[in-house]
Amino acid sequence: MIQEEQLLDNAVIANANFKEFNYPLTFEFKLGTLSNDFIAKDASGQTIAYVRQKMFRLKEAIMVYGDENKSELKYKINANKIIDFSANYEFTNNNDQVLGSVGRKGMKSLWKAHYELFDADKNKEFTIKEENPWAKVLDTLMSEIPVVGIFTGYAFNPKYGILSNDGKTIARLSKEKSFFGRKFKLEKLENLQEGDSERILLGLMMMVLLERRRG
Repeated sequence: MIQEEQLLDNAVIANANFKEFNYPLTFEFKLGTLSNDFIAKDASGQTIAYVRQKMFRLKEAIMVYGDENKSELKYKINANKIIDFSANYEFTNNNDQVLGSVGRKGMKSLWKAHYELFDADKNKEFTIKEENPWAKVLDTLMSEIPVVGIFTGYAFNPKYGILSNDGKTIARLSKEKSFFGRKFKLEKLENLQEGDSERILLGLMMMVLLERRRG
C-alpha cells in the first residue's frame, strides 16, 4: 500500500512540471490587459500553465506558473542580452536548474522565423521553422486596413514546424482562426523522448511571444 502511494506521489510530481501532455495543446492570449500573458491548456481543457511576460524590462523575463492563480512558479525564461535580436533565452525550473535554451538563427529570422532549441549542455536538439512566412506578412499588412483588418485572423495564420536534427517534423504550432489572432494550437506528430516536451514547450512559449509582436 505504501509502495503504491509512493508511486502515485511520484506520478503527481512528474506531472507537476512539463513532462507529458494530452495533445493538442492550446495557447490563448488574454485580452484587455497591458501585459502579454497567455494560458496554455491541454486537449481536455485543463490549464497546464499561465505564462506572464514581465513588462518594461531591458532583458526579456518570462514567468511560467502552474495555474491561472499564479500560486506556484514552475519555470523562468530569461534573455542573456539586453533587447537584442540575436539573444538566447535560457529555461530554468523553480530550483534554478538550467534545462535548456532557445535562440533565433541570425539573419534567417528576419524574413522567416528560424529558431534553434538546445539542451542544458548547449547541444542543438530541435529547429523551429516558419512554414508559410507570407501568411504573417499579409496578416500584418491587411490588419492596417480599416474594417478589413478585423478579419485577417481568419485568413492568414502562420504555422511553425518543430524539426528534429534529422529533418523530421515532430510537432507543429499553428495560429488558429480568430478575430483577434490570440489562439495557437500545438500538435504532436511523432513520439517524443523523455524531457523533449518540456524544452519544446518552453521554447515555443518564448518564440510565440517574440513572433506575435511581428504579426
